Amino acid sequence: MRVVIAEDNALLREGMVLLLNSAGHEVVAVASSGPEVLPALLEHRPDAAVLDVRMPPGFRDEGLRAALAARREIPGLPVLVLSQYVEETYAAELLADGAGGLGYLLKDRVGRVEEFLDALERVVAGGTALDPEVVRELMTRRRNDPVDSLTPREREVLHLMAEGRDNTTIARTLVVSERAVSKHIGNVFAKLGLPPSDSGHRRVLAVLAYLNKGAGKGESADRGGGRR
Repeated sequence: MRVVIAEDNALLREGMVLLLNSAGHEVVAVASSGPEVLPALLEHRPDAAVLDVRMPPGFRDEGLRAALAARREIPGLPVLVLSQYVEETYAAELLADGAGGLGYLLKDRVGRVEEFLDALERVVAGGTALDPEVVRELMTRRRNDPVDSLTPREREVLHLMAEGRDNTTIARTLVVSERAVSKHIGNVFAKLGLPPSDSGHRRVLAVLAYLNKGAGKGESADRGGGRR
């Protein structure tokens, strides 16, 4: 696949270039500041973009803004966003259009090569890839909402759905049948109040219902104007 990377940390940026090239992919452009991102994406129209959330000049949300702008200009562009910390407002905003082809990972995940490449491939295939640490923290923050009505097994299924896992992977991870997974997913949809749909995006809607319960109720303490 052809990839554009936007990351101001030179060491991490070059590391991702080497990693992707070694895996048989082509990095067609790199960007080291927010204003460089959208022009690079529009020029190269890659198969995927890997973007840091916070970039120069402001180190706030330049990468995220570029990702959202690129998705408007290039509908369906697969985007994998990287962040130093769990920032649920960013994750919710990124996923707010209810479409696939999006991921949100913590930067530590890049060092776990197989996991990083797997997440990128899922995003390129039109799925979602939400970092397990992001999912874990979001679940611990939820109080007094429909997620609380889920059984422990249903919460495990939702956790894996939020990461973007398919039914086969969920069944293998939990050591249950795919039929059981389908039943649990149906229960999750019902308890979260999601309407029946054949659109193929019900998993994304479940993730959004899950994220948006807390989004906007107070931003991450790290979200000020400071460096990552």
